[in-house]
Formats: sequence, C-alpha cells, structure tokens
Amino acid sequence: MAGIYLHIPFCKQACHYCDFHFSTQLKVKGSMLHALAHELELRKEELGEETIETIYFGGGTPSLLSADELSVLINSVYEHFKVIDNPEITLEANPDDLSKSVLKELSESPINRLSIGIQSFSEEDLKLMNRAHNATQAMECLVEAKKYFNNISIDLIYGIPGMDHKRWKENIQKALDLELPHISSYALTVEPKTALKKFIEKGLVPNVDDEQAEEQFHILLEKLEGEDYVNYEISNFGKPNFFSKNNSSYWQGKSYLGIGPSAHSFDGTTRSWNVRNNIKYIQAIEENKLPIEREELSVTDQYNEYIMTGLRTIWGVSLEKVERDFGEQHLTYLQMQSDKYIKEHLLYLDGDRLLVTKKGKFLADGIASDLFMVNLVT
Repeated sequence: MAGIYLHIPFCKQACHYCDFHFSTQLKVKGSMLHALAHELELRKEELGEETIETIYFGGGTPSLLSADELSVLINSVYEHFKVIDNPEITLEANPDDLSKSVLKELSESPINRLSIGIQSFSEEDLKLMNRAHNATQAMECLVEAKKYFNNISIDLIYGIPGMDHKRWKENIQKALDLELPHISSYALTVEPKTALKKFIEKGLVPNVDDEQAEEQFHILLEKLEGEDYVNYEISNFGKPNFFSKNNSSYWQGKSYLGIGPSAHSFDGTTRSWNVRNNIKYIQAIEENKLPIEREELSVTDQYNEYIMTGLRTIWGVSLEKVERDFGEQHLTYLQMQSDKYIKEHLLYLDGDRLLVTKKGKFLADGIASDLFMVNLVT
C-alpha cells in the first residue's frame, strides 16, 4: 500500500511561524492545477504495482480550491493509479474557508476526512500567529463541519509566547467538548527566515520557553489519554479507528508520492523532492520534465530514518527488524546506545520493541538522534 500527497502552494496570508512553501499570489492557480494533474501522469509508473490507500491534500491552504477543482485532481489519481475501495482522502483546511455551502459541497465530493488548522481557540494567540481566521470562526466551522463529516482532525499549537497553562487547558477542553475523533498538536517552533523569528530578535515577541512547552505537552498527554485518545504518534491523538492512515504510513515507512512544488517522495530506499518554486515547477512540468532531486539512502540512512520515525510511535522500534534489515552491527550499536536511556526510564523494552516512556516522549527526537549511526556507509 502507498499514498499520494498533493501540495497546494497557495495561502491567503502568511502565518508568522510558517516556513512551508506557499505563495499568496493566486494568478497561476489554473496553471498549477494543470501541472499537478500532469505530474501525476508523468509519474504513474513510479510506485510500480503498489495500490493507493490514501490521498492527502496539504499545503499551503488546499481549502482555497473548490470541490470541483479537488475532484479533478482526485480523478487524475484514479486515472493513473490503482486505488483501493474507500481510500482515506484528506483535505487540510482553514476555518475561514469552511462556510456552510463549502462544507456541503465537500461532503458531496470524494473528500472523506478534514484536517482543520484551528491552532488555537484564543483570539490573542491567533493574532500573534497572524492566522486568517478568528476564534469565533474556529468554533463555528467545527460545529458545522460535524454535520457533514465524522472523520475530523484539528491542529492545536502549544508553547505559544504568552499562552499560560490556564489558556492551554481551555484550548484542550474546547476541543474535547466538540467530541472530535482526532487531534494533532505541536510545539511552536521558531524557524529561520520567518516573521516570528524576526519579531523575537527585535524583542517584539518573547522567545518560546522550552520548559513551558514541555509542561504543556504533558498537560495535553494526561488530559487526552484520560478521555480515551490514543497517543499513537507523539504529536497525534486519535480515538480507536480514527488514526490518520496517511500519517501512519509515513511513520511506518510505506511508500508515498509527493506531487507539487516542494513535495517529497519516498519509496523505501530513495527520497526525492520537487523544486521549491511555483513558476519553475510549472514550466518544467509543461515541458514534460520532472523538476526533482533524488537521494539514494544507504543502509545506515535507512536505519537512522527508521529509528527517528519508530520511536515517535506506539509501534516503536523492532530489534528483530533492525537486525534483519540493517545488520548485526546496527543492532549492537542500537542496544549499546539505548542502554543509558533505559536506565534513565526514558526508553523501555516491550518484548522485541524499543519504545519511549511517557517521561521520554517530549525528548524523543533528541533521544533518536543519539541512537543514529554516523560515519558508516553501507
């Protein structure tokens, strides 16, 4: 099984913290949609005989597209790839795009899952992040979306400067009151070349507080697990049968094809990515050229990637798989490096699987990097 990701590189306005590839100029939207459909055709052989189980519209802001425009791209996937019955088809959306009429149109399209970028139910937080929606729209769109979709996820951000634990708990409670089946939650990070980075450097906004962010992560973890959400990946909480199939496939090392400017692809041994420029992307595709760079992953690269993704999930890292796929040397190294974290109760062994403890979850990426093997090319 494999997935297809389509990057829609347009936004109404730039969020202060975002470093994803997008443009606020929509003049080339028509040409972009033609290019996306044509790239699907040009790459129809890349996944071999694998069957598509997920289609994911990310961005940018995919909800800027109409239901008809989205359906054209979905039909192109069906035309060029073998797709399972009832695939998960997710649309990332912003609250200000989800009017009653739009939600009705989407519900009549092949889209069957919404991932809505709420980020916060607080007006103060939304203004700091320069989100296009307000707190009222955040709540109203979710109440309306539930009339048409049962598979809804929202994004929430913690560690926002000025957001104390009280406001964070209120955010969580509002999400719980809506009885949503999936919540994705991330710590605010300060990326280079973003407006947020500049504001912090100028002293206009306080820097993020890592200790506060860690505390808010544990508040989230305790609250959601108490409401029967499964923390199946460090940033993702789902009710049973509502885990994101798209994201789970990434963490479990399945193949996926990334379509659109800046989109990444992976087939198990090769990672590739498209040019991060809308005009260059469109021009290349119109000339039947793929504007792609590719990187062949060594065995050690594959091992490091498996460690990073595996430790973030409830499935953990299988010692048997490490030995089978990467060799005894990698297994021995993993056991040696992980021993100190086991003693510190940050990692633990459950049979064959190495997993992070609740205490270790917020530190998982740092722990994983210490388990990476370097300076060995195999």
